[in-house]
Amino acid sequence: MLGKFEDHAREILAQIEADGLYKRERQITSAQDGRISFKSEHGERQAINLCANNYLGLANHPEIAAAAKAGMDSHGYGMASVRFICGTQDLHRALERRIADYLEKDDAILFAACFDANGAIFETLLEAEDAVISDSLNHASIIDGVRLSKAKRFRYANNDMDELEARLKEADAAGARFKLIVTDGVFSMDGHVAQLPEMADLAERYGAMVVVDDCHATGHLGEGGRGTPTLTGAGSKVDIITGTLGKTLGGAMGGFITGPQAVIDLLRQRARPYLFSNALSPALTAGALKAVDLAEQADDLREKLQRLSKKFRQGLEDAGFTLIPGRTPIIPVMLEEAELAQRMAQELDRRGVFVAGFFYPVVPKGRARIRTQMSAALSETDVDAALDAFVDAGKALKVI
Repeated sequence: MLGKFEDHAREILAQIEADGLYKRERQITSAQDGRISFKSEHGERQAINLCANNYLGLANHPEIAAAAKAGMDSHGYGMASVRFICGTQDLHRALERRIADYLEKDDAILFAACFDANGAIFETLLEAEDAVISDSLNHASIIDGVRLSKAKRFRYANNDMDELEARLKEADAAGARFKLIVTDGVFSMDGHVAQLPEMADLAERYGAMVVVDDCHATGHLGEGGRGTPTLTGAGSKVDIITGTLGKTLGGAMGGFITGPQAVIDLLRQRARPYLFSNALSPALTAGALKAVDLAEQADDLREKLQRLSKKFRQGLEDAGFTLIPGRTPIIPVMLEEAELAQRMAQELDRRGVFVAGFFYPVVPKGRARIRTQMSAALSETDVDAALDAFVDAGKALKVI
């Protein structure tokens, strides 16, 4: 019986509400796209969508949908098992080989989500005599994954290479056998890029491995969309990449790890989120195969995405909004206070722009924001209309 716990839970929820931190979900009634339909208190409405991770606009691509349907027709609906028992199909291995080829690694392994991939890697590869050195702004999945490992833990300030070197020295002084540096390729709440070449140089000097979570880069950043290793010039010096199929690469779900053959083989033998989770569905796997093909050839969409991102960022800066500097499609509009971020989101909603306020615990207290994200599914007209809405809402709330 829940007993007193239910009252306890209600008290916590009431406090979250009182603090202005309660998160509410909105029901989208259309496909994910540059413009969407959603339910509101005034009935079904349409809006310009600025808060999806749909960077290349592939989430509603007809060729991906057709590939997914064909995969279901040929291979069924679900796997009903984990892969090492009776759940691997040729589609799974085809997708793993395709991802590895795309990102120029030996092999890849699929997971239900990149959260699972990051939950698998540290516990599997590192033991108590090893060390993991993690950026302070890394994604929650990395933080949770590191906690699962018995390895010694060190943390360095975001993108601070002097602190990273100091932590590497500390790990050596602690007698670490193997050292693993882990970072987001693009820091999802801020939109800036990790200093991978400098990190790789330090890793080489101190004999460490480099792992990059490239969820917010694979498919749309760097040559051919190969992500931050290509974008920054670090290339093959990044040893292991974790990523997702739930953002640029079709936007459905699923994650992966790609890297050296021995690492992938070890993960296939020991990674608990892999060994104890159902294989990805045939439809999702077939759709993702098509999404990778489309992303690799999508230079036109990448050019459009970059153009729209520059236009929107410049327009917001010219209007007087405070932004976090960056060169990615993630453009955070800083408002600092959680209540103000939510009010801004509501004002934009009234003006036909679909955004979300980000506040604690998603970002640090006092660093609330509207995180906007550009998409190749948007048009120039959409971006102009969104800028007009931001300016109007910002003036109404005296933000600008």
